[in-house]
Amino acid sequence: MRIFLTIVFLLVCIVLTGIVLAQQGKDAGLGAIGGIGDTYWGKNKSRSMEGRLVKITTWLAVLFIVLAIILNLNF
Repeated sequence: MRIFLTIVFLLVCIVLTGIVLAQQGKDAGLGAIGGIGDTYWGKNKSRSMEGRLVKITTWLAVLFIVLAIILNLNF
């Protein structure tokens, strides 16, 4: 069981790293000064690919923490 959880943990680590690197930065650059960052696409990010990446990152981070705690227990 411990070997299986370690393999899953390593896979989660690799996928989480890749997804974090694939995301865009949160800063809007100089466009934020003039309000250009508040476009239609900026307001509907939860439906875009970027929004999905944020949700996947959140779930993988939670899974990462849970697996790290479980693997740290001495059972």
